[in-house]
Amino acid sequence: MNTLRLLRRLISYRPLLYGAVFLMRIFIFAVTVQGTGLVMKDFFDALAGHGSLGFSPYGLCALIVGIAVARSVVILADITTEWTWNYLGASLIRRNLFERILSKPAAQALPESTGEAVNRFRDDVDQIIEFCDSLLFLTGMAVFAVMAVVTMVRIHLLITVVVFLPLVLIVTAASWGMKRLEAYRRANRESTGAVTGFLGELFGSIQAVKTAGAEGRTIAHFQGLNERRKNAALRDRLLNLLFESVFWNIVNVGTGLILLLSSRALLGGSFTVGDFTLFVYYLAWVTSLVANTGMTLARFKQTGVAFDRLAQLLQGEPAGILVEHHPMPIRGAIPEVPYHAKTSGDRLELLEIRGLGYRYPGTERGIFGVDLRIERGQFIVITGRIGSGKSCLLRVALGLLPRDAGEVLWNGATVQDPASFLVPPRCAYTAQVPRLFSESLRANILMGLPEEEVSLDDALEAAVLERDVPLLEQGLDTLVGTRGVKLSGGQIQRAAAARMFVRDPELLVLDDLSSALDVDTERTLWERLEKRASRTCLVVSHRRAAFRRADRIVVLKGGTIEDQGSLPELLERCEEMRTLAGAESA
Repeated sequence: MNTLRLLRRLISYRPLLYGAVFLMRIFIFAVTVQGTGLVMKDFFDALAGHGSLGFSPYGLCALIVGIAVARSVVILADITTEWTWNYLGASLIRRNLFERILSKPAAQALPESTGEAVNRFRDDVDQIIEFCDSLLFLTGMAVFAVMAVVTMVRIHLLITVVVFLPLVLIVTAASWGMKRLEAYRRANRESTGAVTGFLGELFGSIQAVKTAGAEGRTIAHFQGLNERRKNAALRDRLLNLLFESVFWNIVNVGTGLILLLSSRALLGGSFTVGDFTLFVYYLAWVTSLVANTGMTLARFKQTGVAFDRLAQLLQGEPAGILVEHHPMPIRGAIPEVPYHAKTSGDRLELLEIRGLGYRYPGTERGIFGVDLRIERGQFIVITGRIGSGKSCLLRVALGLLPRDAGEVLWNGATVQDPASFLVPPRCAYTAQVPRLFSESLRANILMGLPEEEVSLDDALEAAVLERDVPLLEQGLDTLVGTRGVKLSGGQIQRAAAARMFVRDPELLVLDDLSSALDVDTERTLWERLEKRASRTCLVVSHRRAAFRRADRIVVLKGGTIEDQGSLPELLERCEEMRTLAGAESA
């Protein structure tokens, strides 16, 4: 990965903004700091009776104050502009990363745990932006340092060379630690990601831990992860502090050298008290440049690590995607999500699945050569034993899993990217385990849809949820908690169904929707669905209530279609269907 190329592309996103910060840094260091040193030199020379600027000591004091005020004003503008660019740059990277993750099939969205991905979104993006900021700081100081060294050489060449030679040697010697610093930073990031990832998994698995009686082992494992994180963080931090200590303490060494070398020059009159003041003042700033050069080199290595870790979330996509340019509005109202009403072009007449295949990596499980035809208004039920490929078939057809073979056709036209095409208002999907957010029930159903454009009441009725809502603490505005923890399993399923119905899709895809519903509620749900004007449905179910209403039942076995037909036909000729029907009755 070319870190410099990625950085150039990122910086060019808002070049005028970045350039404005660059110019302000030049003014702060090359003008105000440089000017302050020259005025201080003349102040002490004026006290000795040979100042060169022609100001009295009081006038020089006023000049220093004026320079300080000007620097403060520019620093304030610098901070405002810098933070604007930092926010834009970080937002751009996160926006591109988030878009790419969302475009992946669901099973491939994240190669790491959720906690580890969040860690990369936060810390690694911040690392990149911090480097861009430190580069501006370093550039401003470098311009100042060149001017300062030229001034000091003109005053006294020997003292300048002797004072700055150790700085050059230290920078050269410090370069050996860069590879080690890169390795320590990578280990620190990975160990932190392991801790956050485990926490994310743990919070979603409390019940499993308690029922297995594994609290002690879980805590021991967490302690082990934290111990590794502590050791990695200590190594990373100690090496950084070592560099900082060496760089910053060189100021004291340089000041001592100036004192030793300038004493004889002061007596001889070739070096004034003002010169001595200027050297000591400039030395601190130039040494700061050396220190920041070392730190910036270290941050460059760490930035390469950050880009590499973010690129891993792209799963093979080019790293340049991270810094692609897109509009990023940061002022004013948040842009409204456009609402796309259903049009005649979205109408479904025929959905065909031809030769669809997918194999779970490293296993022999999946679906193989599945053909399916769904005409408008049909109610198709897919059934089979656990592991027969029912949910897999739905997810591959919808593009939530990457198909290995076959194609999906909508009204005779091949769907190149089902994941982006088979979405509302063409298609809506309710998974076997629906996901709710820790928001209100209303927000979970609408999911950004403008309420005035849809019929929320109709959706609640279709999902058999209208009687539950008045019983909730705040009705539709009740916060459902993380993953809908404040609702029952049946209410979660029906809330997800309402989310699907409110979008009025052409094709309804339901994966075992009624598994948590009682018999009466399930019957009412299917009855209301049957009465909908457009009820083209592809349903995974093992319940007889769904079988009876099906226009066709598709029986899967071992990832292939064993048989298909109406319930009476299958009960007569298909042993697998008789087994499934008997198990459901039992």
